[in-house]
Amino acid sequence: MVSLAPADYDAIRLSAKVAVAATVVSLPFALACAYLVTFVRFRGKMVLEVLVNLPLTLPPVVVGYLLLLLLGKEGWLASLLRPLGITVIFTWKAAVLASAVVGFPLLVRSIRIGMDAVDRQLINASRTLGASWYDTLFTVILPLSMRGIIAGSSLMFARSLGEFGATVIVAGNIPGITQTIPLAIYDYASSPASEKLALSLCLVSVAISVLVLFFHEYLSVRLARRD
Repeated sequence: MVSLAPADYDAIRLSAKVAVAATVVSLPFALACAYLVTFVRFRGKMVLEVLVNLPLTLPPVVVGYLLLLLLGKEGWLASLLRPLGITVIFTWKAAVLASAVVGFPLLVRSIRIGMDAVDRQLINASRTLGASWYDTLFTVILPLSMRGIIAGSSLMFARSLGEFGATVIVAGNIPGITQTIPLAIYDYASSPASEKLALSLCLVSVAISVLVLFFHEYLSVRLARRD
């Protein structure tokens, strides 16, 4: 039987909030990056691809530490945000940023696969008929890339739910404020008396991930039928 403490419900709510925010915030940038590497020829394209995929190969703790350097008291990004009254470090916004950076390569890769599959003849026909590039983007490329966008968003959401290494460095592990499901499980796992609570949160995490994957498969099937 699943047994949860009040703080666990906060961790579940915060995990969902962070995952949704990270996915929504990352999506416009991921669409722009995927469009650039798929359809635009420019110098430095390889450098952009390496930078986009870099978080995929770096340990999440390294990503978190680099973010800490940027957002810490002496960080240049913190110095830009401080006059605006924006504090990111050790808040839930830091957890969003950490999840967004770590999951960004998965989102871009999936969208790029979707854009690669778009028939170039349809794009050329659209441009030949006088459509501007943004008309072609919104009426041809994005609708035909929808499966990749949905797949990437699902992966990004699921990856954000499980993010641990970068989050604990840049957001800390503060119950009710920055403690997500993985961080709460980590706390429980360090105490033998909390084994049941750790197992309950693991089951909740598995259930949410399964629901996300089912939702992803359902949408993929619906879109495949429309094609």
